[in-house]
Amino acid sequence: MSTDEVSLPHRPSVGLTTRLSTHPLSPLTAAEITNAVQLIQNLYPKKTRLQYKAITLSEPKKADLVPYLEAEHNGGKKPTIERRAFIAYYIRNTDKFHEAIINLDRQRVESNVRLGQGVHGPGDAEEIILVEKIALEDDGVQAEIAKLKLPEGTAVISDPWIYGSDGINDEERMYQCFLYMRDPRDSSNLDSNHYAFPLTISPVVDTVTAKVIRIDFLPTGSDHSVKQPQPLSVPPPSEYTPEHQDLRTDVKPLQVIQPEGASFKVTEVGETGRVLEWQKWFFRIGFNQREGMVLYDVRYDDRNIFYRVALSDMVIPYSDPRHPFHKKAAFDLGDAGAGVMANNLKLGCDCLGSIYYLSAVLNTDKGEPWPMENVICIHEQDAGIGWKHTNYRTGTAAVVRSRELVVQSIITVANYEYIMAFIFNQAGEMKYEVRATGIVSTQPTDVEVPWGTIVHPGVLAAHHQHIFSLRIDPAIDGHNNRLIYEEAHPMPRSDFNPHGVGYTVSQTLVQNSGGFDLNTDANRVFKIQNSSVKNPINGKPVSYKIVAPTFQKLLADTQSFHHKRAEFADHNIYVTKYHDGELYAGGKYTNQSRGGDGVRSWANRNENVTDTDLVVFVQFGLQHVTRVEDFPVMPCEIIGVAFKPVNFFDRNPALDVPPSRQEENRSTLLGEKHKEDAERHHQPGVEAKVGEKVEVCCASKL
Repeated sequence: MSTDEVSLPHRPSVGLTTRLSTHPLSPLTAAEITNAVQLIQNLYPKKTRLQYKAITLSEPKKADLVPYLEAEHNGGKKPTIERRAFIAYYIRNTDKFHEAIINLDRQRVESNVRLGQGVHGPGDAEEIILVEKIALEDDGVQAEIAKLKLPEGTAVISDPWIYGSDGINDEERMYQCFLYMRDPRDSSNLDSNHYAFPLTISPVVDTVTAKVIRIDFLPTGSDHSVKQPQPLSVPPPSEYTPEHQDLRTDVKPLQVIQPEGASFKVTEVGETGRVLEWQKWFFRIGFNQREGMVLYDVRYDDRNIFYRVALSDMVIPYSDPRHPFHKKAAFDLGDAGAGVMANNLKLGCDCLGSIYYLSAVLNTDKGEPWPMENVICIHEQDAGIGWKHTNYRTGTAAVVRSRELVVQSIITVANYEYIMAFIFNQAGEMKYEVRATGIVSTQPTDVEVPWGTIVHPGVLAAHHQHIFSLRIDPAIDGHNNRLIYEEAHPMPRSDFNPHGVGYTVSQTLVQNSGGFDLNTDANRVFKIQNSSVKNPINGKPVSYKIVAPTFQKLLADTQSFHHKRAEFADHNIYVTKYHDGELYAGGKYTNQSRGGDGVRSWANRNENVTDTDLVVFVQFGLQHVTRVEDFPVMPCEIIGVAFKPVNFFDRNPALDVPPSRQEENRSTLLGEKHKEDAERHHQPGVEAKVGEKVEVCCASKL
């Protein structure tokens, strides 16, 4: 692969402008993080040690920020908005979990609240590494490992999982650790695929005492029974790294070259804020510990479309009903965070073409600023033909290629990777795409079972679901919007419809908050409308429609903890009335949660959502029935949601995109060159002029 990088010192090709002062939506700077931590530490005796889970921007209230943004776009006087930080922290080695709001402008702690029992903060990188160490160094765990009679020098690996919830002695914050080993024949290879060697030993670590409090043994048969560790027969390895493959030799280089640079413009706002402009699109990019990428103030041709867009939540519930697997339901954003798990993206590998990178600053568990380089990459890509028409009478073709802007981040959650991207095109459309890859979670097995697939000798990959919730805070030509759904239904056979072929499209207004589903048989499509702004051509309300794929909803039953906790996973669409702070569809703290503070609970308020400030949560996902081809690393599964204008413009908004021309595209012809006779593909037409008798091609002989 070969790429052109738009490097920091030389960015005229993307139009980098002068850095502006800090914006109310800019993420916290390193200095602000340090300042906020100092103000919190001052509340406690000097020797008190705190464990920081999140230090991030406390976003301004919407009622304050909307006038600011409008003044910013209209050149008016902007109101003053004070900068605040949100902090979630523990008093270290205790269960005392707090959240605080810090006013950075006034240098004071505005609130500092200890949260109730059973509310637990997310994991963090330092804690997870410590839990690995605790599990592997425990005397009882080492004694159980010794029973396996592993070859000398074998490296054992611990994968700590958030403990999950089942209501049985799960009030304290714990980790369930699953043990693996690296290939004993290549134990010095740190990149060896340990998921090909799962062990039956599973320690449970208490985060307050920092000790192993129980050792579980994993069932490997077709029932709940377990057996004590016994000498292990080592299966063959299954490696995914290139050095272990017989690589293909017939793949020629594919280069993405933009000789005049990229077409987008990035404006730096203070140390951490970024504004992106491309092909009439305008938006701000934020980044935080939990959601990772956040888009604010999304506009097209200076028309308001979205106030805020971000991935709100995700859950991966597993199918194995046996202890301890029955608790496996990973809430990767709430349990850890898309921001803290973000990759440092590599030029030419993760991102191809003329690339602009964005870095971020988060925090360590000690409250120190943590610089994270290249967590977002921005680039353009060709998306095939955008629109085309050939006049068959003249042979004249008008063709425009579609170009897309990609804003991408990649997270690694232990075994899994998620490639997440906002994708914009020149026709006013936005997509959110997720590519799931990485390595399936494995467990030892002696037999085939109906809740998983054997992907390697003695290795089971349990079936599981991936369910995502995308939060859309719409502003379709303003902040008072409504949600409707449209359906197509056949007309009854009648004198008016004697052949039974007619059908009509009807609309239904969603008046109150609630959960709703797609119906493919009726082609049900949800639209966000502004009923007060009408299209000048047909007089219909301006809208954006939600193009979401159908998927199998959460399979766990309604009495399960999975269902109680994953409040978003039972409907395709949730709509709620806007309330500050209601950002996370599964609740603010998902670690060992019980439910009751997520989107289902908000929707159950049954509030009016007609022509008001509403929020739409769009769910999408996939049922991952595992297969051998998913191992040792899984080919990308691609899913996503699109938002398309409906009666928002007065014509195709991509009509002004320059036509596709060979002079710029520089495509090359492979193989023997043939000069086609244009007349072979030119079907002459006949014009009928008023008052003239003409011969029509293919006229009826009857």
